[in-house]
Amino acid sequence: MLDIVSAGPAQSGAAQLGWTGVVRFLHLAPRAFLPMRAAESITLVAGRGIEGDRYMVGREEGFYSHKPEEGRQVTLFELETLIALKRDAGIELGPEEHRRNVTVEGVPLNHLVGRRFWLGETLLEATRLSVPCRHIEEITGKAIFDPLINRSGLNCRILQGGAVRLGDTVRNAA
Repeated sequence: MLDIVSAGPAQSGAAQLGWTGVVRFLHLAPRAFLPMRAAESITLVAGRGIEGDRYMVGREEGFYSHKPEEGRQVTLFELETLIALKRDAGIELGPEEHRRNVTVEGVPLNHLVGRRFWLGETLLEATRLSVPCRHIEEITGKAIFDPLINRSGLNCRILQGGAVRLGDTVRNAA
């Protein structure tokens, strides 16, 4: 849910954006090319990744493991993008098909790069936007590369680990 709230006097009457979101779907895969497996909860480990996932530091078995990146410990995707993909491009894509770990609703992912936020009890730092890849098109057989440009999710570093559960709140850390 997005709300515009009035800023205090220190901000000269400008509006500031406030938001609170929710975790809708959780997925992981132990190895590249395996289907994403739905979960009711996942465990994030600070500085390493998600227990049991293909990109966890120390056990990398993902498609991009040959390109290690500290800021790709957990990936998020907007539920709103799945809705827009169907509405605007006529492509139905399930939350297990986009290959990101956490599908959220009501979270402005593109605006979080460089910011910290809470995902349930875990603290994340958004490092960069994800870029769509042809690998997802190969796996799904769907022409989603172009429609997902600038809407392909968010890569994050895990600063404080813990459990993330379906229905958890996502909120700004500021």
